[in-house]
Amino acid sequence: PPLRAGDRLPVGSGQADPPSVDLAPRPALPAVPVLRVRPGPRADWFVDGEVGRLCAYEWRVSTDTDRVGIRLDGVALRHRGDEELKSEPMLRGAVQVPRGGRPIVFSADHPVTGGYPVIAVVDDADMDLAAQARPGQPLRFRVTR
Repeated sequence: PPLRAGDRLPVGSGQADPPSVDLAPRPALPAVPVLRVRPGPRADWFVDGEVGRLCAYEWRVSTDTDRVGIRLDGVALRHRGDEELKSEPMLRGAVQVPRGGRPIVFSADHPVTGGYPVIAVVDDADMDLAAQARPGQPLRFRVTR
């Protein structure tokens, strides 16, 4: 029958457990995330073998990391020369290397242009994993073609 003014609808017990915080299962993150990269458009601005060195080394996520870029602590990657790079377009996942040699992986709020050479670009499918990395956590790269 149709509902009328004053009808009451039973909804069950007024007693309920509080809702659980984790309603959906989340996959466990690896202790050392491995991000797939391709050589960047300025890989030739680095000493021979530096892309391999980028991938051979275990980096640490810096405390200077934010939504703009994931800064990495570790060995200094070596530029081939002293030329200055004009600003050029950047994209999420670009691994830019300033003069100090510490890589920065551009993240969600990255600038639209940058003025340091890009040694590699992280595969877009791995950027969500990269975004979960926390300061002090180790991180590695692996070249894909």
